[in-house]
Amino acid sequence: MKKIFIAISALTIFACQEAPKKDYVTLSGKIIDKNSDSLLIRSRSYSKTIKVNSDGTFSDTLKVESGLYNFYDGGESSTIFLKNGYDLNISLDTKEFDESIAYTGEGAENNTFLAQHAIKQEQLMDQDFSSMDLKTLDDKFAEIETELTTFYESNPSIDTMVTKSLTKNLQPMLDGTKKYYAGNIMLKQEMTGKPSPLFVDYVNVDGSTTSLESLRGKYVYIDVWATWCAPCKAEIPALKALEKEYHDKNITFVSLSVDDDRTHGGSWDKAKEDWLAMVADKELSGVQVMAPEGWKSQFVRDYKINGIPRFILIDPAGLIVDPSAPRPSDEKLKTLFTSLSI
Repeated sequence: MKKIFIAISALTIFACQEAPKKDYVTLSGKIIDKNSDSLLIRSRSYSKTIKVNSDGTFSDTLKVESGLYNFYDGGESSTIFLKNGYDLNISLDTKEFDESIAYTGEGAENNTFLAQHAIKQEQLMDQDFSSMDLKTLDDKFAEIETELTTFYESNPSIDTMVTKSLTKNLQPMLDGTKKYYAGNIMLKQEMTGKPSPLFVDYVNVDGSTTSLESLRGKYVYIDVWATWCAPCKAEIPALKALEKEYHDKNITFVSLSVDDDRTHGGSWDKAKEDWLAMVADKELSGVQVMAPEGWKSQFVRDYKINGIPRFILIDPAGLIVDPSAPRPSDEKLKTLFTSLSI
């Protein structure tokens, strides 16, 4: 009887012991309308590619340092929190990436919070900041900071590593964004209604040249871009659609490349070659010109362009309507065109 008791006691002790934690993350899920055949999980010090099957499913294990990682599907990305021991399942539809992403399994709570944060931040930042005055801009960004900080503090069950990371990045993000829009506001105040700076004899794809003055008599919408600029290339489909819609209207579309030798192996010939190749590959229409000195070109400096894409709208008399106009993908641009009877 004593032996039986000892055996039962041993089984009881064994059953009560906690199963050892995995020293890796199990990551699986399914993507509807996948953008590529792989996913990329990355941070500054880590990178792993995960195969996505033909039906959109994926599964793999990752050994990680606890923290925030970028989850990239080949088209869009999201921030996820990974910790060894997690068994996390992800589902999403690429047509509504942020809105559809959902998590189940161990680690779901922290990642659902991150998904909610992404949507909330996007909604708060989706405002027409450029039309505000500087005082209103300051007040608006203070409101956004308060709302996001309250959101972090109202979720005490979330891993502190998540909320501390978001809190740490909040102020730099807000400061950088506010600085950008403050620059736009001051630029509009300084330049709107003034005669536009000119470019002279900028080379076209066919070897001829175009000067801005030769386009007088119509509105001119200028897209300042470069072949290496991902946000610039993202606007190409919307720009092409816009050009097609307004092809018989009182407006000329100009794409002005600032490709230069600094980003093309030190070679101007290579910069021009890459520009010509992309114009042909993307079947770009409108007036396609290349600034002869890239960022150093006087026209670019006169418009104080230090980031691209930048869009400029000039009226038929050569006066500046907007030195930092809405992007082609922004519905506000068509509203502006309508207000000008274009």
